Amino acid sequence: CGIILHLLFEMMQLIHTLLLSLLILTSKAAAWSPGFRLARHHDRSLTHLMAVEEDDDDAADVVESKHSGYNVLGTELSCCCSNVGGSGIGTGFYRNGFCATGDNDLGRHTVCISATDEFLEYSKSVGNDLSTPMPEYSFPGLNEGDIWCLCAQRWAQAYNAGKAPKLFLQSTHEKTLDYIPLDVLKAFAIDADEANTVIDKLNLQRNHLDELMSKGAAGDDDSFQ
Repeated sequence: CGIILHLLFEMMQLIHTLLLSLLILTSKAAAWSPGFRLARHHDRSLTHLMAVEEDDDDAADVVESKHSGYNVLGTELSCCCSNVGGSGIGTGFYRNGFCATGDNDLGRHTVCISATDEFLEYSKSVGNDLSTPMPEYSFPGLNEGDIWCLCAQRWAQAYNAGKAPKLFLQSTHEKTLDYIPLDVLKAFAIDADEANTVIDKLNLQRNHLDELMSKGAAGDDDSFQ
């Protein structure tokens, strides 16, 4: 009887060990099942997507701050051309349609012009071929009537040669004034009437501000009751 009881005890221990091992193996199998792996993969993808979206938002903020600016009138820079010649390509150093500039824009592509055949021929003759497309630089090539952000010094060069093209003041970046006086630019402005309206409005606001400041200064001389 003692031997039988001993054998039964050993069998029970063995069964217990087998059941415990089976339970552990089942748990491991569930941990590595396709469904679990898919869920973990989904979590990683979602995390990656969120990270990409955050990076994109940060990049958008950087681009927006880099491309924002003022025109030669002192107001917000307007778009020059976002679809040059129907090519789908925007003008400007950043190819976003604005004549914005930054530290990397050594040429200062800040003057929003309307190209003419005369100007394009002249530009080519002085080593700046703007007529031939260069896809590697997202440059579609210009034709008569196309709108483009020209380098300020190139416009000044054309002006001195009597070949300067017309331009849009409200889309010409304020950095242009480092190279060309405003009075000269205004003489070539396609949007001269609109620009004059903007200037008149600014002058009215300036005069109103001067009046307010004068009243404030006069009020300082009187004792407050």
